[in-house]
Amino acid sequence: MIARLLAKWIDRRIAAYQQRVLAIHAIEVENMYNQMRGWRHDYRNHLATLKALAQNDDREAITRYIDALDADLIAVENTLKTGNKMADAILNSKISLAAAKEITIIADVNVAVELTTSQIDLCIILGNLLDNAVEASTSLPPSERIIRIFMEMKNTQLYISVTNATSAGKIQNGRYASSKGDGHGFGLARIDHIVARYSGYIRRASEDGVFTTEILLPQ
Repeated sequence: MIARLLAKWIDRRIAAYQQRVLAIHAIEVENMYNQMRGWRHDYRNHLATLKALAQNDDREAITRYIDALDADLIAVENTLKTGNKMADAILNSKISLAAAKEITIIADVNVAVELTTSQIDLCIILGNLLDNAVEASTSLPPSERIIRIFMEMKNTQLYISVTNATSAGKIQNGRYASSKGDGHGFGLARIDHIVARYSGYIRRASEDGVFTTEILLPQ
């Protein structure tokens, strides 16, 4: 009886955590698309400004304005196109978040196939992996903040790898020691549960200040 009650309590805690994670991811994605819509909305104003500068033959001002627009666009554009809409949404929202924290993202992603992994499960896995990597990176000097993301199909399995630099003492028993407390623990547990449900494979490893999580999900 006690075991069943405990199991139900844990299930409720995990479900509540999952809903919070999805809500946060939804907000991040919405913010990213709002930025993109805002840039498109201002497009005509930008053209009018450039025309005015061109009429005055102010080439230096035109160059400065274009450079500023280019930097602004890079900050909001869709950086990654994996071939999967949910993966695109969550990865690009996290890349935008990382950029705001002066974290360099190196990504190689290609999953241009129909996945059997549900969109919610994919969102939870990628969201938690990248949240943890971003948190670990922020404890380092900006010049050392690097996250590498790799995704591809290996035969009939989806391979996901996230690697980040981390400060000494942040790894305990092969896991990143977070300052987020229980929420972080539920995030890791949720990833493990999803991977197990798909009869997949997960490996966490740390070496020389680098933490890596690798996941294989049968498709």
